[in-house]
Amino acid sequence: MQLLLLRLLLLAAVAARASDDPFLSGAQANHSYNIDCGGAADFTSAFGRRWLADRYFSAGGNAGMVAEPHRFPQPQERTLRFFPPSSAGKSSCYSLPLPPGRYYLRVFSVYDNYDSKLRSPSFDVSADATLVLSFRSPWPETAARYGAYSDLIFPSHYTAATSNATTDVCFYSLSTDAPLVASIEVAPVHPLAYDGATTGAAIVLVNYGRLTCGNGLFGPGFTNDSDAFSRVWQAGTDFRNNGLSYDAITAGGRKIFGAEQPPNYFPAKMYASAVTTAGDAADGEIEYLMPVDTRLSYMLWLHFAEIDAAVGAPGQRVFDVMLAGRNVTRIDIFKQVGGFTAFKWTYIVENLTSNIMSVRLVPVVGRPILCGLENYAMVPLETRTVPNQAAAMKALKDSLKIPARMGWNGDPCAPRTWDAWEGVTCHRGNKGLVITQLDLGSQGLKGFITDEISHLTDLVSLNMSSNSLTGSLPPGLGQPSLATLDLSSNQFTGSIPGTIGSSKLQTVLLNSNQLDGQVPEILYSVGVHGGVIDLSGNKGLCGVPTLPACALFWEKGGLNKTGKIALGASFGLLLIVILIVVYIVCIRRGPYDYDFEFPQDLTSISAISAKRNRYQRAKSVMLAEMDAHSTDGLYTNGDRSPR
Repeated sequence: MQLLLLRLLLLAAVAARASDDPFLSGAQANHSYNIDCGGAADFTSAFGRRWLADRYFSAGGNAGMVAEPHRFPQPQERTLRFFPPSSAGKSSCYSLPLPPGRYYLRVFSVYDNYDSKLRSPSFDVSADATLVLSFRSPWPETAARYGAYSDLIFPSHYTAATSNATTDVCFYSLSTDAPLVASIEVAPVHPLAYDGATTGAAIVLVNYGRLTCGNGLFGPGFTNDSDAFSRVWQAGTDFRNNGLSYDAITAGGRKIFGAEQPPNYFPAKMYASAVTTAGDAADGEIEYLMPVDTRLSYMLWLHFAEIDAAVGAPGQRVFDVMLAGRNVTRIDIFKQVGGFTAFKWTYIVENLTSNIMSVRLVPVVGRPILCGLENYAMVPLETRTVPNQAAAMKALKDSLKIPARMGWNGDPCAPRTWDAWEGVTCHRGNKGLVITQLDLGSQGLKGFITDEISHLTDLVSLNMSSNSLTGSLPPGLGQPSLATLDLSSNQFTGSIPGTIGSSKLQTVLLNSNQLDGQVPEILYSVGVHGGVIDLSGNKGLCGVPTLPACALFWEKGGLNKTGKIALGASFGLLLIVILIVVYIVCIRRGPYDYDFEFPQDLTSISAISAKRNRYQRAKSVMLAEMDAHSTDGLYTNGDRSPR
């Protein structure tokens, strides 16, 4: 019983600590970043937020400044970073150190004629390899001149194969336009927020409108009001049907219960004011017109609180919710939660046919009321490159010294609507996207091929010809899937690995390198069986037709493989001979060998006598044998006269 009570107390203490800091209830609180893109130094804003210069996140590109900085009150809105595809490649990324979890991401983009070209650019934005934002030229005038904020909630994934816990936010050039960004903010979100138990791991929620109906804009970075997830709540006036009449009401300073609660931590300020219909008309409606993309489904959240003290019982304020013309529910706030208490209602809207979704509150009893509205596009996470192949490609990027202009950033194959990395071809495999072709000929590469290439197990064609690659050929080039291998006109050295040569290999071009040694028979058989093989221009190769014969033991001033084997065999034979001689001379004795063994007891007279008697017997026998074998003209040991 005491043990159970102790466990309950510990669980209560952990829960208390988590609720004290909303960030700890989800991902780690210290993984929040405010990045000033193009900024030269860190600074703290007027609202106490710490901003980091983007050099810490390796985005590349060039720093810029808006044409009229005086129109932008916040420093992070005046600077920007742009990515010319001619030097930065098609894809440029910020790598954010984020462990697995869910995160709120806000991006500020502004053009303001920073480049004096009077043309806003077209580009896409991805988060965690999923396309989430698109900018198309020309931008709306207000967005181009004053900038636009975009935000979303996304899951960050991490696997051991990727070697580090980072998430890429990437900007992809369309045509020859240079993508740009002025600021990036990221903050952790509770893992169960916004129905995370069912959608959190597979869905990105892109904000298509987060409105506070009775307030002006508020949120971290813009006002001194707080939000646990750093959300910014936009005034809803721009989205209302202005053909209708509205009144604003407030809670009059009374506390709102049920706000700031996990997992969503909706702010109390949003519930403390609301919009209702004007006048006493019984048929007055509230309508918000929300922009949508008909290809997507939407997660809609409506926020209510009965903040009118005159409503004190169920049935005094009842209204229907109409979405895209369909009546989906009837709401009685007081019946659900009582007065001055936050009430949240959510609904998934699918199969839209118009790019404007109508959200209408139609009165049944009394006037409808609305505190806030959120509308999120539900974007499925895209299939990514198989983790170990993505890690292998990043290792190749480093070993081959891939230039920045090739844009090898982010996921090699995703999003699928973008081109893969330059020179890379991908296909869908059983467990994700896989690399099937690398065409990197004549790219000025000066590195080497890492053996990590062995993880590209679906590679069919590899072309790295006409570069300045050095080092030896890694054994990992022997993928069973490989059909074409072209490494000609480089500076590779050493021997050809015996692993290169599968049944599918049809073309092998290793000419014009500095390779040496015996050509593996399995590799040369490619040409024998109707394939194409070219090994010319490698003075050290030998052992197959059209090439010199390999020296028996000696090659390039040293022993070749055969010589080393022969030398080892010779040493082995010599050792065996030595062991046989030792065995004959020192171990195996004949019946008349002298015994030089010392007696066990040197003080024993009997032992000494036994030794002397044995010696005398052996000597007598030897003399007898000599007498028996003596012939005429020879002298015996006892008689030196001739017979």
